[in-house]
Amino acid sequence: MSTADTATAHRPGVFSLVIRSKASLYAAWIPLLKGGGLFLPSNRDHRLGEEVIVLLSLLDDPSRISLQGIVAWVNPAHTAGNRPQGIGIQLQDSEQARDFRKKVEGLLAGALQSSRPTHTL
Repeated sequence: MSTADTATAHRPGVFSLVIRSKASLYAAWIPLLKGGGLFLPSNRDHRLGEEVIVLLSLLDDPSRISLQGIVAWVNPAHTAGNRPQGIGIQLQDSEQARDFRKKVEGLLAGALQSSRPTHTL
């Protein structure tokens, strides 16, 4: 592997995600992962443990949130239950991730105990 290939292989993937509704946030939020997690639609190939950066626009907030995480699982194409293709990422422990988790938990308050299906579990 050349030096350029090595640099490319270790560069985190960057995703832009726009969540416009609480229903979409509920479907994408993964409370079971330590520190929280998000589902990211993707048709690219991903490996468990791969680093990713998410630039997130949430509801009506004009500012974007930058979050780092690692791929915790992959939903391949044609997943059971008609779940969309993509990846579940576990958020890295950081002040920004902790603030984001508090914000999500506040927005979804009672819905987190719901049995409604999500994109992940």
